[in-house]
Amino acid sequence: MEKGLKIAVIGGGSSYTPELVEGFINRHHELPVRELWLVDIPEGEEKLNIVGELARRMVIKAGIDMTIYLTLDRRQALAGADFVTTQFRVGLLAARQKDEAIPLKYGVIGQETNGPGGLFKALRTIPVILEITKDIEELCPEAWLVNFTNPAGMITEAVLRHSNIKKVVGLCNVPIGMKMDLAEVLGVEADRLEIQFAGLNHMVYGLDVFLDGISIKEKALAAASDPGKQMSMKNIAALGWEPDFIKGIGVLPCPYHRYYYKTDEMLAEELEAFETTGTRADVVKGVETELFDLYKNVELQTKPEQLEKRGGAYYSEAACSLINSIYNNKQDVQPVNTKNCGAIAGIPYDSAVEVNCIITKEGPKPITVGELPVAVRGLVQQIKSFERTAVEAAVSGDYYNALTAMAINPLVPSDTIAKYLLDDMLEAHKDYLPAFFHSEKA
Repeated sequence: MEKGLKIAVIGGGSSYTPELVEGFINRHHELPVRELWLVDIPEGEEKLNIVGELARRMVIKAGIDMTIYLTLDRRQALAGADFVTTQFRVGLLAARQKDEAIPLKYGVIGQETNGPGGLFKALRTIPVILEITKDIEELCPEAWLVNFTNPAGMITEAVLRHSNIKKVVGLCNVPIGMKMDLAEVLGVEADRLEIQFAGLNHMVYGLDVFLDGISIKEKALAAASDPGKQMSMKNIAALGWEPDFIKGIGVLPCPYHRYYYKTDEMLAEELEAFETTGTRADVVKGVETELFDLYKNVELQTKPEQLEKRGGAYYSEAACSLINSIYNNKQDVQPVNTKNCGAIAGIPYDSAVEVNCIITKEGPKPITVGELPVAVRGLVQQIKSFERTAVEAAVSGDYYNALTAMAINPLVPSDTIAKYLLDDMLEAHKDYLPAFFHSEKA
């Protein structure tokens, strides 16, 4: 009898966890997860217990040999693990609310993974992920680290540059969401579509689109800009694209590109929402309250449909497909965040990129795309400069690096506003940024 796999989920009390459990259940015939360890921090213990009990009911209903363990001891969860997944939020939703609300005071986009909000989520998260990698190195050195924690690109960049972990992959549900949405708009089965993805996390483009192996790029671009069929995500306003612009850039944008190509409209949308429903974090708090009330129901034995409101559509599909392909050496093509290795020209060899890869038991093998189209190359390079500078700021606690990162982000209009934002947000997140308050400047 095969030994089976041990998987540790850091942030196991997340409302997303039932998605992950469902994915493992559906693949258990070829991905023999025997131990699934859900680990969280004391502040998340109540949610961990609620989600954990639902996970156990799901496993019992499925009739598979998988044991769910719940713990607040990260090291116990990591010991001997084959895969480690990370899906945590430093500062919880209260920190996200600040990331989204404070920039709005300065007339700047407030978003959890882009602009000032993305910077501060990275500053809080990177020191924690690097502590986790030290534990992995000691307790399960052969394990694969599969990171879902946002901002996934910067987290992957930090692990590649500042840890000894080589087996790391960053994952996002944006590419699979784009593929599913496009398939629906075109009226075709998703498995007949292939999109050539390249760029960065939340800054990824579809360079070409194939149906049954034949390029349908022009048809896909027309569908993406059809006013009646706007493709987006639960957490991003589905503002329509200017069709001539999409034709002009000649590539498929991702939903997050609206923040860069439609900045004024998205800011106006955010400001209006802030006055009525609050920030996206405020909305998510309501959704999570509803979800956890559902999760408490002892009669519930499957993932509830309401989870789709959370913005995690296709999350389990992407996550479990990746783990399954590594374990079974499937050598299929999936878009992930990994070391560039020359796949995208103009991006450093050792930087994290989001690109189609062949997934093997030795990890992702990036598929070379060469130069990005000139129309989008500069924005991608600018965001990569921002990411690199932000990672160094997070690791060092250096105020000047953080200010530089803030100022060079294209969503921040000036160095003066960058400084105001940085000082305001540093103070707001002081409890989670000890490195910055040990430095002379701070």
